[in-house]
Amino acid sequence: MRKLVLSGVTLCLVAQLATAQIKLPSPSPAATIMQTVGTTDLTVKYSRPSLKGRTPFTDAFVPLGKVWRTGANQATAFTTTTDLMVNGKTLPAGTYAIMSIPTENDWTLIFNKNTSVSEQSYKQEEDALRVSIQPTETNEKAETFTIGFGDLTDSTATMSFMWANYKATANLAVNTAANAAANVDKAVAEKPDDAAVLQAAASYNLSKGRNLEQSLGMIDKAIAAKETFRNLFVKAQLLGKMGKFTEALPVAQKALSLGQTSNDAAFPFFKDGIEKSIAEYTSKLPAMPALKGKKGKKA
Repeated sequence: MRKLVLSGVTLCLVAQLATAQIKLPSPSPAATIMQTVGTTDLTVKYSRPSLKGRTPFTDAFVPLGKVWRTGANQATAFTTTTDLMVNGKTLPAGTYAIMSIPTENDWTLIFNKNTSVSEQSYKQEEDALRVSIQPTETNEKAETFTIGFGDLTDSTATMSFMWANYKATANLAVNTAANAAANVDKAVAEKPDDAAVLQAAASYNLSKGRNLEQSLGMIDKAIAAKETFRNLFVKAQLLGKMGKFTEALPVAQKALSLGQTSNDAAFPFFKDGIEKSIAEYTSKLPAMPALKGKKGKKA
């Protein structure tokens, strides 16, 4: 009987260990990398296998010419918050599983709609996009599989896959100007009476030379809520951009005067720009006609 009781206790302990949420080290630890390109957030969640004396892309370890989950454990997840160009082809905004088919001369990089896909369950008809990327040999050896972003601009980046002495890179591009403009329009539509949103939207439109007349209405609304040297300067610049220098000059002068008495610590950073605008608008005012002197009558 005692043996039976002990056996029952042992089984209970085993069952508890099996179901308990215990955090233990993984041979291929999880990693998350996030990169913003313009207004687009790119995120990769993956597990990172290490070589441990093995040689990848051989028959024994990650075979060439076969579908690979491009990492370890669960599928590697890739998320883009806006439409994205990958090597010149469009990938719609969303979350995908990254799969790949490595070969000696090129890799097929795959974005699959099934985010829980594995090598065994992979179906090509579920692909959202396939592109070819070329592997190159490097001098530095990557012991642990690494995915990284580089060569950043406000609308482009590269995404690289590095392991052992190999590196394969995809070129990424987003339409930052269109995305930012859409964000501005959406913010104004959602908060049409928010002075801060209106000022930010007008400032952005000013910088891009878009919707100037509409932006003038936005900044007038912001000024009506609370007049500051900042929103006055935005209005002056909008008027100047529209060629309305006679209207722009007094607004810029008021912005300078208000800024000088505002005790705003940021004003010194604006002061030079406001003064230059005043000088520019003054120089572009139409010349005043010369007054003719009256001639005296002869005695």
